[in-house]
Amino acid sequence: MAAARRSPARTVLLTATAWALAALFLLPYLEMVVTAGRPADQLRDSGYLPTHFDWSSFTKVWTDTTLGQNLQVTLLVAGGSTLLVLLVALPAAYYTARVRFRGRKAFLLLVLVTQMFQPTALQVGLYREFYTLGLLNTVWVLVLANAAFNLAFAIWILSAYIGSIPVELEEAAQIDGNGRIGALFRVTLPLALPGVVTAVIFTFIAAWNEFIMGLTLTDSPDRQPLTVGIDNMIGAYSVQWNHVFAASIVAIVPVVVLFAVIERHVVSGLTAGSVK
Repeated sequence: MAAARRSPARTVLLTATAWALAALFLLPYLEMVVTAGRPADQLRDSGYLPTHFDWSSFTKVWTDTTLGQNLQVTLLVAGGSTLLVLLVALPAAYYTARVRFRGRKAFLLLVLVTQMFQPTALQVGLYREFYTLGLLNTVWVLVLANAAFNLAFAIWILSAYIGSIPVELEEAAQIDGNGRIGALFRVTLPLALPGVVTAVIFTFIAAWNEFIMGLTLTDSPDRQPLTVGIDNMIGAYSVQWNHVFAASIVAIVPVVVLFAVIERHVVSGLTAGSVK
């Protein structure tokens, strides 16, 4: 009875704590919105809120900077690298999950080791390689580089998810007249959709937020990704913080919306293979 009487208070306490933590995490984003709407002559004022809001910074970043071109480049890079990773990771993950070939563990270990490499430590070699291929300052150089650094994670998550799907389902589909490829597309891939979505969203977000490779491998302002374009707004002697935060809001909104839409698939995909 005493525990039952304490449960409403405990619920209120947990709810208040959850709201407080949510507010703590949302405050930086609220600060971004407030600063983006702050007039230029009030950027150095000590008050948290300006006397009035001026949302013209959202239009000026489109007309006075290369934000539109940077956003287009980022969309092409994130979409292209995600598609390339999916095309390579799916066959590799399916083969490692279904076939017990000699050297399988060594292959998976090699995939894991490549995940430990940091792009920053490989920039000199990457720059020299892409310079030789004549791909510097193009969208292709960013697509290939981002795909290479996100391929290992996609293979691991897809291999774990496909491995959790009973192989008997594919065998039953093959008995019904489907070949191995038909069973893959008609049975395995639909069941592995949460794992595929997880690989897609993590690859897309990683390519969307990438900065170092975009800064090193491209030099034209209109061919650089969004992260580098925002960094270019920070001048040596002055910074229009309302423009910087307006551009930052434009950069984060698509990813936040995308993640919110498919969040349930991401959670189920990350837990794939954890329960046998």
